[in-house]
Amino acid sequence: MEKIEHTTVPTNGINMHVASIGAGPRAILFLHGFPELWYSWRHQLLSLSSLGYRCIAPDLRGYGDTDCPAPAAQYSSLHIVGDLVGLLDALEIQQVFLVGHDWGAIIAWHLCLFRPDRVKALVNTSVPFSPRNPKASLLAGLRAAFGDDFYMCRFQEVGEAEADFAKVETGKLLAKILTSRSPKPPCFPKHVGFSAIPDPPALPPWLTQEDIDYAAAKFDKTGFTGALNYYRSIDLSWELMGPWTGAKVNVATKFMVGELDLTLNFPRMKDYLLSGAMKEDVPLLEDVVVLKGVGHFLNEESPQEVTNHIHDFFKDK
Repeated sequence: MEKIEHTTVPTNGINMHVASIGAGPRAILFLHGFPELWYSWRHQLLSLSSLGYRCIAPDLRGYGDTDCPAPAAQYSSLHIVGDLVGLLDALEIQQVFLVGHDWGAIIAWHLCLFRPDRVKALVNTSVPFSPRNPKASLLAGLRAAFGDDFYMCRFQEVGEAEADFAKVETGKLLAKILTSRSPKPPCFPKHVGFSAIPDPPALPPWLTQEDIDYAAAKFDKTGFTGALNYYRSIDLSWELMGPWTGAKVNVATKFMVGELDLTLNFPRMKDYLLSGAMKEDVPLLEDVVVLKGVGHFLNEESPQEVTNHIHDFFKDK
């Protein structure tokens, strides 16, 4: 880990913290999700850099040591993709291999949608591509399906989730989220709150107290508002992305998801992924992999398996 370099890169009006290791023309850009940091890619950074890749993992806008603008309106997909294009320009990288997870997967889809010229190939995880519905935003659809207590809906009121999160020690909250294995849609009535997520009986082998402490220290410093603003900008992104209605992701793609990932258990999701229907929206989709016995945070839970899939896909591209 001490070989990983940490720099600050000015991009798109913010200062972005970037962790990187390795050298050479074959660069991989890793995009983390919620509630994560560059650190969630630590295993892949070390293993793939040893295979000859230049590995780059930023803290995304609002996270860790990257700037955290307060207004939710500054967290649309266009803002985040703009940060990444500026990062690549600052690093003088014309094209990258791209890997995303959770919110990072959504941003990866949109980077490929907006600027396919900057991406050689994509390995995306956990969150499938969701084509824009011109009649209703993703948030409106989720609210109709799961009600106001669905976690994304509960995140919309500024300050509410932050106050709820503050009732639980940060490390304990992160451990709850990272180790959750419930396949049910996460719904939390106000009178219960997010503290209702059950405590793990013990940390699993893939997650150490040191890992928890590192992430908790960063979120104790920044708070959760930046991370939650991604959810609060869902409707704004939907409005701004009108020009991309019907657009397809034309980048060579491999998709991975854990067998126990709650996203795989959303209504109609298994059929969309496993029937080949996603290829209608992602024409260059080459493979869909379901990792047996693995949950949502697959890059941490099964790091070598994930690394092998990434390398196998990128090595001939």
